[in-house]
Amino acid sequence: MEFPAYLATMPMHAITEIHGEPGLLARFRLEVAAFDDAARDRLTEALDLAAELHRDDRRVREPYLNHLLRVAIRLMHHYQVRDVDVIVAGLLHDAVEDHPVELAGPTVDRDVTTAALATLAARFGPRVARLVAAVTNPEYDPDRDRDAQYREHVASSLDREPWARVIKVSDFTDNGVGVIHTVGPKVARAATKYRPLVPVFRELVARPDTPLSAPVKQHIFAQLDLAEERFSAILDPRP
Repeated sequence: MEFPAYLATMPMHAITEIHGEPGLLARFRLEVAAFDDAARDRLTEALDLAAELHRDDRRVREPYLNHLLRVAIRLMHHYQVRDVDVIVAGLLHDAVEDHPVELAGPTVDRDVTTAALATLAARFGPRVARLVAAVTNPEYDPDRDRDAQYREHVASSLDREPWARVIKVSDFTDNGVGVIHTVGPKVARAATKYRPLVPVFRELVARPDTPLSAPVKQHIFAQLDLAEERFSAILDPRP
């Protein structure tokens, strides 16, 4: 498939709408071309594993892999991340949460989440596994509000892992700013879930130990503002 020369400058949801998964894969390859051979091999291995694990998963109108590609591309392009562990963890950030059994294997004699993280550590290193663990939701108490527990987990786990903040804010941007690209009841449901996290991410990103440049942080703040505008348009009654 032929892609336009300006693919590298297109917004990612525009690529998704016009060119679909093949376009996002082409954009991913453009971004990883800046890395050395060893780094490209690791990134390709992580992408292949993500594609295998999520091959039957969908996000309303699209393959789930599109979301993972956008998270990774955003890390590389908009956040200027060159730490390969972080990008690998971005590609695999939902792997343990969504497919622990597939990662751990069918015969596990211990906690499946722990076993799945051990698999990631063996393949990509303990740091990747630690970052994925930080953005993996725990088992929720069925007697408490699920969204409140999600917000508590985000604030607690990201407090200790500066690079996990970077991964999670890319994930949040795709879900929050991208909320207008979904359809049906999930629009209001997602806006309700994610809106209270806007100030949480603003505070986390602003911290001195969040390893991003000042211009990147300003870009993220603008994206958080846009997410809030979209949540307001969805949830706030009009006069």
